[in-house]
Amino acid sequence: MMNLPYQTNWAARFAALTVVCVLALIGIGGLVTSKGAGMAVPDWPTTFGDNMFLFPISQWTGGIFYEHIHRLVASGVGFLTLILAVWLLYSESRRWVKWMGLAALLLVAVQGLLGGLRVTLFKDQLGIVHAALAQVFLCWIACLSFVGSRWWKCVQPTSREISASRSLKPKFILASVLIFAQLILGATLRHQHAGLAVPDFPLAYGKIWPPTDPVFIEKINQARMDSRDFKPITSGHIQAHMAHRVGALVVFAAILFSWLKARQEFVAGHGLRKLANFWLGTVFVQVGLGIVTIWFNKPADIATLHVLVGAICLVTGVLGSVALGRLSFPNIDLTNLAFETNVQPRTATA
Repeated sequence: MMNLPYQTNWAARFAALTVVCVLALIGIGGLVTSKGAGMAVPDWPTTFGDNMFLFPISQWTGGIFYEHIHRLVASGVGFLTLILAVWLLYSESRRWVKWMGLAALLLVAVQGLLGGLRVTLFKDQLGIVHAALAQVFLCWIACLSFVGSRWWKCVQPTSREISASRSLKPKFILASVLIFAQLILGATLRHQHAGLAVPDFPLAYGKIWPPTDPVFIEKINQARMDSRDFKPITSGHIQAHMAHRVGALVVFAAILFSWLKARQEFVAGHGLRKLANFWLGTVFVQVGLGIVTIWFNKPADIATLHVLVGAICLVTGVLGSVALGRLSFPNIDLTNLAFETNVQPRTATA
């Protein structure tokens, strides 16, 4: 491969730091929901009438601690996104990347507003949208970091890699879409406090598929003693929970199939093959965390880790899809760099 001019893209590295902070924020948000602390602070943007940044530390107790930390970290992520957007606006030569930075700023603003409205309007539905948009924002920032990487700007795939990428890309995209749908369903269960609508596994109330008739629903609600059971279980909750289990199997199968195809299409040690290995390992961990969550009555730390690993699983699939897209069309000038306009695919070597 010819030597290509490249300078360290510090904005891309800053975006990578922001990704880590967003992951931390998603984890804290999951902990807030798992702890049932979403309404521990009943006002917004103030905290019990005080400026949130001046709220006394001595009052950070119980659920207030988790919810207030969530707000502070969210504010920090918003500030980082503002810095990143301005940085890209003045330092980035690619117009579409500048727009990505501005779009990230819009996304984080909408996300903050949704979080506030969730409190002031007391709407679980807004909490679900808030959780879904958090995943979109995470993937967006991760892509911003990725398109500034050396690999993105200097990659010169062989003709075989181009063909393999075009074959594999739809499979990665489909699996990523399925993961996102599964995460939204999981957020629905959490925000409706129905994560344990079915408390046993691998069976469901001792059956392959549980009954949902009114008599059965009344019976299980009378038997529920957990103090975290804010609302009675409905047939819809049980059906959603079972759909989440089925969805987990579908996602696992989609990632497994993508992994098998990646092993078939790329040689050992190739970056996309390594990413597929990581992806498969992540979904194994995710399935295990889901099972443990049920078996041990939804401990907050395990349930939160389940949310966090799900986010990592999604962003891995999205970055893999974007990387395959870059390999699929290497001659398209996406960088506005002169040395890339004439890039030709290398011939595969033995």
